[in-house]
Amino acid sequence: MLWSIDSIPNQKDKTVLVTGANSGLGFQTALALLSKGARVILGCRSIENAERARQELLSKVSHGNIEVLEIDLADLEKVNKASDQVIAKYQSINLLINNAGVMAPPQTYTKQGLELQFAVNHLSHMALTLKMLPLLSKQSGGRVVTVSSGAQYMGKINWDDLQGERNYNRWASYSQSKLANVMFALQLSKKLKESNVDIASLSAHPGLARTNLQPQSVMANGSWQEDIAYKLMNPMFQSARMGSLPQLRAATDLKAKSGEQYGPQFNFRGYPVLCRVAPPALNSAQREQLWEMSENLIGDFINIPRSKEFLKKKK
Repeated sequence: MLWSIDSIPNQKDKTVLVTGANSGLGFQTALALLSKGARVILGCRSIENAERARQELLSKVSHGNIEVLEIDLADLEKVNKASDQVIAKYQSINLLINNAGVMAPPQTYTKQGLELQFAVNHLSHMALTLKMLPLLSKQSGGRVVTVSSGAQYMGKINWDDLQGERNYNRWASYSQSKLANVMFALQLSKKLKESNVDIASLSAHPGLARTNLQPQSVMANGSWQEDIAYKLMNPMFQSARMGSLPQLRAATDLKAKSGEQYGPQFNFRGYPVLCRVAPPALNSAQREQLWEMSENLIGDFINIPRSKEFLKKKK
């Protein structure tokens, strides 16, 4: 039986935070969860984007319980501020979907001097997750879903030049960040199990999904070759609605387990199935190395000692 939006169980009384919820996969994910009764927090780069998405969602789900959150993942200080706002406002959350991302921009660095893709796609979501863990643990069955990409299978962690300062290749940096997503999801799952914390950590990838990432990449780089390539590949792309199904399954399927990854049944497109992770992500020593390096980078700007205590291995 194919898994679809109809397969999502009732989400009444559940609170969900979705990053990048104003467009593409994030918007479709928010729409599906709202239609199943969840209260959804739209985490967006600006309040204006979030409010526009809120109004559009309300036109589709008239009784939707929608709240907005300004969270700029290109600035760790703003991630910290947004996280503190969630902690102050909500007693618990049931589900965190790390969906937002940037794809293959020109060489760009954040306010903290971090390469944009590594920072937005990986570091900021790791920081947000670590700060949300206590809220996610307040009830049974909390989940974190980190959204990767098929680019994970081409990814390699450049240990000697994580920030691309010496040799920046926008697609290699994108693939690195997407591999980092999966490595983080798996290592978080491992640490949660070792700490006896009842939170599941899964990953998902959408295959080739038509979102605003492609036109944004073309516009940012002024690449006519890339524009032509996307037009030629257009028949292979599936809709953002279909592309959102793997992360929705990872988030809501009662049979899904921590450490699993879901993706389209035919790699690029199709209904969601359990799928393999990129082979480098299976190296536990490298996952721990990435965790420690990332934690140190985050710790320079965000105070996360409570989360470190939270994930201490239980004897």
